[in-house]
Amino acid sequence: MRASQSLFLLPLLLAVAWAQCPVAADLKAPDGSKICAQMYTDDSPYYDQCCAGSVLVAQPNEDQPYMPSAFNNKISSLVVGQRCELTVWSAKAKGGKTRKFKPGPYPRLQEYAKGLFGNWNNAISAYYCKCT
Repeated sequence: MRASQSLFLLPLLLAVAWAQCPVAADLKAPDGSKICAQMYTDDSPYYDQCCAGSVLVAQPNEDQPYMPSAFNNKISSLVVGQRCELTVWSAKAKGGKTRKFKPGPYPRLQEYAKGLFGNWNNAISAYYCKCT
């Protein structure tokens, strides 16, 4: 395969790689209102199988210092809506490490470092989601 052919296929391969997670622009409630973020309990070594399992929907300006027990330290992938930002904490009551996620899909939170030795997979205990 020539370099020009592989460059042509790159966007197609990237689109397939992110196929399972919704696009940030598609985060809308059935009534058409904006959703700030969606968090999922399952991920996979295969990107097209991420953003699965139980779903926690974060509304614009939703502040949760304590995650619902079914989701506490169980979030493995997430998507942040357009013009929104999701801030997460690793401990209840907004304690511990923190990180801000900008708009877009994050299919495998294990790929995002949380300090020197940890990652954000199954490590979210609080969040605040805001949109402009």
